[in-house]
Order: sequence, then C-alpha cells, then structure tokens
Amino acid sequence: MSDVKVSIKNLYKIFGPNGKDMVQKVEDGASKASLQAKYQHVLGLSNVNIDIPARRIQVIMGLSGSGKSTLIRHLNRLIEPTSGQILVDGEDVLAMSDKELREFRRNKMSMVFQKFALLPHRTVMDNVCYGLKIKGIEKVEMKERSQKWIDRVGLSGFEHNYPAQLSGGMQQRVGLARALATDAEILLMDEAFSALDPLIRKDMQEILLDLQEELHKTIIFITHDLDEALHIGDNIVILRDGAVIQQGSPQEIVLDPADDYVRDFIKDINRARVLDVSSVMKPGSTESGLELASNLVLELAMPAMVKADVTSANVMRDSEVIGMVTLADMIGGIAIPESHEGEQVTYR
Repeated sequence: MSDVKVSIKNLYKIFGPNGKDMVQKVEDGASKASLQAKYQHVLGLSNVNIDIPARRIQVIMGLSGSGKSTLIRHLNRLIEPTSGQILVDGEDVLAMSDKELREFRRNKMSMVFQKFALLPHRTVMDNVCYGLKIKGIEKVEMKERSQKWIDRVGLSGFEHNYPAQLSGGMQQRVGLARALATDAEILLMDEAFSALDPLIRKDMQEILLDLQEELHKTIIFITHDLDEALHIGDNIVILRDGAVIQQGSPQEIVLDPADDYVRDFIKDINRARVLDVSSVMKPGSTESGLELASNLVLELAMPAMVKADVTSANVMRDSEVIGMVTLADMIGGIAIPESHEGEQVTYR
C-alpha cells in the first residue's frame, strides 16, 4: 500500500508473567481459551498485521474482548507489546527512548477517550489548552489556537464552563477540540462516541467527517458498532479474539464477508446506505443520458434513476465514464444473501 502512515507488523500481546514464551504456543495453534485454561495467560493480540494509509479514517472494530482497545493503546505505547513492530512514518515506535516517546506523544499523536477524560476542575478553555501547555506553547498562541477549535466544534460561549456543567455530547466536543488543538498528524479515537445518545452520536460523526474533509488527518477509530464503522471508515479492520478476521473498504466488507462472524455483523445493515454505484457497476456504457458519480450510494442512485425514467446509467469518475449500472444491478446489490459457505444462495 502506498503512502502508509502506520504499519503494524506481527504484533502479539499476551498478558501474563511469561508472555514471550507463550507466543510460540499461539503460533502452534493455541486458542485464546486454551491459552488461559492451560497456561493462565490471556491472549490480547495475535499476529496483527495492518497498514494504515495516511490522511484516511481507519476503523478497527470487534465485539467486547476482541482486542481493539488493546491494539490502539499499543500505537502510543500505553501498552507494551509482547513482540512485533509498530512503524510510524517508517520509524520504530518500540525502539524509542523515554524522551523520544514523550515527544512522539506530544507532537505526533493525540487521543480522544470514550469517557471524555476531561479535567473536572478546569474550564473548557483550560482543558483544550492542556496539551498545548505541555508542549510549552506561549500563552497568547495557546489561547488563540484553543479558541479556534472550541469555535470549530460548536462550543463558542462555553469557554468558562466546567465539564460538570456540560452534556455528554458537549464534553466529547471538548475532548475532540483538545486533541485537534495540538495539531498532531494522527488522531486516536477509542470508542469516542459510544457513551453518547444515538442522536448526539450521529451529530458527532458528522462533525468528525466535516473536520476530516478539511484537515485530512490520519484517524484510527475504535468502535463495536458496524453502522458507525461503515459510515465513517475509509478502511475497516474486524478483530476477533485478538486476531484480524477481515480488512478492507466498507464495500468489500459488505459484499464479501470473510466468514460467519463477519456475516453476523453485517446481516442487519441497510446495504443501500453503504454500497455505492461503483460496487455494482459493470463494463461498458449506455445511451440513457443519465450519469451517476461512482461514489454515489445506492440509496440516492436508485431514486435518481427512477426520476429520470431510465433503467441504466453511466458511472462517472473525474468526468470520465468508467462503467455502467442498471436498476437490476442495484437491486441485486442490496439483496441480502441468506446462505453460508457450501449452501445454495438465496435472497430475501
């Protein structure tokens, strides 16, 4: 993959006094359950390999206990690995000295936590300023930069309020503003929106996407919610028992689930909101006169075709025809297969 920002290679984390000795057990086929039952060690991560592209939103998801939060805490070495490599811009994070690691955390990565992690005795302004103060930024610049992000996340007028005076959604906006104020290239978000009510959560997702369109950060976002993952992620990694089960674009995850575990994740999603025109197009062109952008989701593309009173359209990218799509292709794309491997495919 070109332009890789973070590269995770052969990463293992085994909790217990003899973790390094247990790596070979896992490589020989020991499961998470057997490692705990036989050796009283807990498998956190198992041979994780992920290349995370720059300036994209990389989602890492899985059920509770899958290893997703453990993984993200390895990236800034809040947790030390048992074995493996973590490279950021080609530099080995695990080889950094204590001083280098402090500078790395101050300047390269910022983190937004699930439980907000705000300082309760400090105002919104002071919380947002906190990372800049640690970096030694002058007071005037620190206030200016903090005010910019307070305004940007919609908290103007709340600068002198304390966290206890804010709603959960507002507190999370403070956490996001604090992370953005440091101008770090990489933003780590560990289930940052999962504690929020659904409507507030949706609002925060849209704020994040708007900011990303402007800032083009490398964002590593942890969630257990597939709808959230599909909505915001450019790429998705799905973990189970500390191992990578599947990774790919939202389109690839939905169209080609790796196994029954992934199928269970995607079975109830609205495919029309995830799949875009390019995912169901075929070679060729049509004389219908309708042109659809390749990244237009089917939920919007199908009404456009009905309104134009046509059954086919050309698929466009950068003003060029890259294929064609029919209404039947779209309907086939959103139909949900009810089969498992080896069974005849049926649709509902």
